[in-house]
Amino acid sequence: MDFRLTEDQRALRRGVRELLARRFDREALREAVAEPCVDRGLWRELGDAGFFALCLPEAEGGVGLGLPEAVLVFEEAGRVLLPGPLVATHRAAGSVPGAAEGAVVVTSVDEGLVPWLDEADVVLGDVGGAVPVRSVDPLTPLHRVPTTVERLPAADGVLLLAAEQVGSARATTDMAVSYARQREQFGQVIGGFQAVKHLCAGMLVRVELARAAVWAAAVTGDPVEIAGAKLLADDAAVRNARDCLQVHGGMGFTWEADVHLHLKRAWVRAELGMTAARAEETVAAGL
Repeated sequence: MDFRLTEDQRALRRGVRELLARRFDREALREAVAEPCVDRGLWRELGDAGFFALCLPEAEGGVGLGLPEAVLVFEEAGRVLLPGPLVATHRAAGSVPGAAEGAVVVTSVDEGLVPWLDEADVVLGDVGGAVPVRSVDPLTPLHRVPTTVERLPAADGVLLLAAEQVGSARATTDMAVSYARQREQFGQVIGGFQAVKHLCAGMLVRVELARAAVWAAAVTGDPVEIAGAKLLADDAAVRNARDCLQVHGGMGFTWEADVHLHLKRAWVRAELGMTAARAEETVAAGL
């Protein structure tokens, strides 16, 4: 099986990266942190670009691509910490009018949590008794709902969350390497110190392992492989953000740095779609 990207897939990833660089740069990220909301203009641009209708058949007005292409797109969204209920709106493209075009914001109940409930036009699932909870991530407002029935998470939604985690893990790896090449201590750049080299190397190993698992699961669609990919992606996103903080030292803990935002988003995503406990049980049952 050949997991190398085709030219069309590379072009798709490049196009999404360019769109996000133009519409959601660091300044826009900081504005979103100050005042969390769904940027309706950007949401419509994503719809026009086919972000939400990517897996919808062409006969239904979609792009007609598959899960392998979707994970590439969501990896780019995770890399820049794009806010909003992206996965829920993407999954609703074929069933909720306006979702595919980005005209409607859709959210859903996920492991007893509802992201962006106040901003959503459509909510999938029972949100009776929903109460706001303080989210560790300033870019992901949350509500909690009382739940007594456990529903199996949608496999494609789990994988798209994992893809976002991979994008975040890649971003923190790049941030750590860039800082290690610039920051000087004791008369030399800290990237020359063995301990820092080991941290950065470990980050790269984790992100590439998680990416390979996510891409492979996107091709096979196997629920057990998707659960394993989510486990690896959650681990890579959280641990890479922590190691990136370590490389940055005291600077990494300041509000001006973006490292903490990746760590906080990684913590929240790890509780959505499929928690580690559920993923471990799924993998164990498969073995």
